[in-house]
Amino acid sequence: MLAFRYIALHYLKYFAIILGALMLFVVGFDYMEHAAELSKSANLLLIYLVYNGFYAIDLLLPLSLVFAMISTKIFLIRSNALVSFYSLGYSRVDVLKPFVIVSTTIIVLFISLHTWSSFARAQEFSRNIRQHAQYLNPTRDLFFAYKGKYVYFSKLLPLQERAVGVRVFSVKNNSLKEVVTAKAAEYRNGFWHIKKGDLIEKPDDLSLASSGIFVSKADNLKILEGFRPKMLDQVYEGKVNFTIGDAIDAILLLDSQGIDTRTIKGALYKIFVYPFFAPLLIVIIFFFVPMSVRFLNVSLFSFGAILATLLIWGILMMFIELSNNKTISSEVGIVAPIIILLLIAIRQWRRHRLSTS
Repeated sequence: MLAFRYIALHYLKYFAIILGALMLFVVGFDYMEHAAELSKSANLLLIYLVYNGFYAIDLLLPLSLVFAMISTKIFLIRSNALVSFYSLGYSRVDVLKPFVIVSTTIIVLFISLHTWSSFARAQEFSRNIRQHAQYLNPTRDLFFAYKGKYVYFSKLLPLQERAVGVRVFSVKNNSLKEVVTAKAAEYRNGFWHIKKGDLIEKPDDLSLASSGIFVSKADNLKILEGFRPKMLDQVYEGKVNFTIGDAIDAILLLDSQGIDTRTIKGALYKIFVYPFFAPLLIVIIFFFVPMSVRFLNVSLFSFGAILATLLIWGILMMFIELSNNKTISSEVGIVAPIIILLLIAIRQWRRHRLSTS
């Protein structure tokens, strides 16, 4: 228990220092690069920096956990604390447990942050502030199919849960049947409500003997059941920064419509699966480190461990981007590499646990 607390406290200290340093570096470098493009408003600038900080945490937290383990292990070796723990009867697995438990707990908390829209969509919000001086930019010219109808929004305002310039096209037997046009629609109680609109109906027979196109007023229409504004904005703009709730709702809704959900599944895999590369890599790297500085070139080990971590992290990020672009499936690009790391970590853990039992 004493060893666990001692190692865990030092691990948390190094983790906080490394994550803070990396976050400040990313935010500061981004600010220097885009300072001329940013609004002169102090409030918008502060919000921009905060969202950039959230994005940096989202990007770098798993990486910081691995770097913190390397730093803590080097500290334990240099201070001879590691040798002392082994002399007191602690095994290598006992020394590893604080790293695995603390890092896994932090990863679980990190995943829970993705239920918060401001954290999950921080990159998108900061980009909107830089380009449009507002964190939630309206989506324009949105055209999509839903439940046999084709819907067009001239402008979607997710924050106000409102759409402007609405057109709803109904098709039957590959022929246009009717069109509903309205100036605006609002999302309430699970439906998009059109207070006042025009209904244009086309008869099946357009011969000279037919009555022709019929135009009437359409009041209090309800369309797009369950399609929340934020979900529309994310799904049909091809964005990948979903909150957990939005992603699950989108998959359930779109699967029932036979619409491709690979991008959304990839977003969920990125939230729930990808971050666990950190504790798995911690297990793998940990057992390659000797217990004493006499058997270790500390500088060479640190360089090699950091380089290997960055290489693996870079490969994972590359696979995630390929999955987002549907070049490869998200199962191959995100799940498979984590499973490979898991198998290697289990092999390392079992081998060293058996060797000390």
